[in-house]
Order: sequence, then structure tokens, then C-alpha cells
Amino acid sequence: MPAITVSVHHLPELAGTDLGVGPWHEVSQSDITGFAALTGDDQWIHTDPSRAKHGPFGTTIAHGYLTLSLVVPLLAELLDVTDVRMVVNYGLNRVRFPAAVPAGARIRLAATVTEVTRIGDDCYELIILSTLECDRATKPAAVIELIYRAYE
Repeated sequence: MPAITVSVHHLPELAGTDLGVGPWHEVSQSDITGFAALTGDDQWIHTDPSRAKHGPFGTTIAHGYLTLSLVVPLLAELLDVTDVRMVVNYGLNRVRFPAAVPAGARIRLAATVTEVTRIGDDCYELIILSTLECDRATKPAAVIELIYRAYE
């Protein structure tokens, strides 16, 4: 599914719009290991496949924050804002990780723009309800209420 492309000036029209579901992307052990090295979070459930085989998940799993960080590029596959000076991640209202993402699993993002509010003279704030699906879990890997700001 191609991204929805909208001019910054038409963002208010997106309120209530389902952006759809993006394509699947694999989360590899090398992605997980790289994230561990970058952040210093090298707990064995992420980095030691031999030990993790006998752990609670039966394999290594992605860090919750790795999963969260992947939302940014996955959302870009669903929404493209044009005629904009910049778009920034303003924060999160709520984040939950109902299911783990095992190494080698595939994830994809489903998202809905729930609110668009004008902030000042040159900014729109978008609230985007995002669900990160995992092909090896019945529950979502993450449910996130994102706040983005788009500046004219």
C-alpha cells in the first residue's frame, strides 16, 4: 500500500483517517545485537541465542525500545506530508508492549490519525494511534499513541 500523501495545509482533513497497514519487515538478530551494542542493553534475552533458547521466550527477542524506534520509518511508509518545513516526533501519550518480537520475526505498522490540532500560526499537531503487528504473536508487539508536529 503506497503512503497517503497530503500537503501540510490539508492535515486537518486527515482527522479520523485510517492510514492502513504497511509492509512486513524482518527484525534480525543482527538488528537486535546492533541495538544492544549502541544502547548498552546487552541482557541475554536479547543477545545470547544459546541461553535464550532455554529462557521464557524460547529465543532472543527485540528490545522494547528497538521495537518502538522502528515505528518512525514504518510510519513514513504510511504517511508523507508535503509542503512542510519539518515534521518532528513530539512525544508519546501512551506505549504498551503486549507481545515480544522474536529474532527473525516480521513486523508491520497499522495506524490511524485520531486528531489534528492547529498549534500556533505555523504548526499542526497529529495524534496517531499506531499498532505494531508481529507475525509470530497473536497480540500486538506495541500499541503507541504518537504525537507528531508538522511545521509549515
